[in-house]
Amino acid sequence: MNSLKITLVIALTSIFSFGALAQVEGDKLIGVWEPSHGKAKVKIEKIGNKYYGKIVWLKEPNDPETGNPKVDKNNPDESMTSTPLRGYRILKDFEYTDKNTWSEGTIYDPENGSTYSSTIKMKDDNTLDIRGYIGVSALGRTDVWKRLQMPSKKK
Repeated sequence: MNSLKITLVIALTSIFSFGALAQVEGDKLIGVWEPSHGKAKVKIEKIGNKYYGKIVWLKEPNDPETGNPKVDKNNPDESMTSTPLRGYRILKDFEYTDKNTWSEGTIYDPENGSTYSSTIKMKDDNTLDIRGYIGVSALGRTDVWKRLQMPSKKK
């Protein structure tokens, strides 16, 4: 009976250790990233067990026509067209699967007002391939995002 208890404890410890390792691996996505177009910076954070990304910086923060902060004017939901782009969550509901891949999420493109299914693959600690698609991933487009190194705080 003691050997059964020991085996059970070892099995449960292994399961919980694997879950903790997967959580640590998934958290590598957290940080501030710059899409290839360089027009924005997106902060990816974890809420619960999912990952989300919001715009935290815009190269052109104000609308050149009005001088006011840029808003989500292309959103198909009319009630959202006056929402400021800075602070807008464009990555939603990503789950870490395995092998440096996050899936089951969506990416919103404020330039055309469209939301796409999306997967994120980490090529290395500072490079993401973010693929947006409708229906089948093979029919999508991939953008390369680079991690921004935040300045260290001086003591």
